Amino acid sequence: MEHVEIGKVYRHFKGNYYFVENVAYDSETKERMVVYKPLYPREDGNYIWVRPEKMFLEEIPERPDNITGQKHRFEVAQDLTLDYTKK
Repeated sequence: MEHVEIGKVYRHFKGNYYFVENVAYDSETKERMVVYKPLYPREDGNYIWVRPEKMFLEEIPERPDNITGQKHRFEVAQDLTLDYTKK
C-alpha cells in the first residue's frame, strides 16, 4: 500500500477506527500527511489528527498490544458494514 485512500475508514492495530479526511502536504518538506479523525469518543477530545503518511502505513514489529494482528499501523477496515463516507 503506497498511499492512503481518502474517505475510507482505517483500523489502528490497537483496534480503534479512524476516518481519513484528506491528505495534506507539509509546507517545508512537502511530505504527505494524513488528516484523520477518530470514530469513537476520546477523553482528550475528538480532534482532527495529522500523521506522516509513511508512518500511517508503516509495517509494525510484533508487539503485545497489536490486538488485531495487523501487519501495518493502520489498515483499511474490511469488517465494517456501515459506510461512513455517505452524508
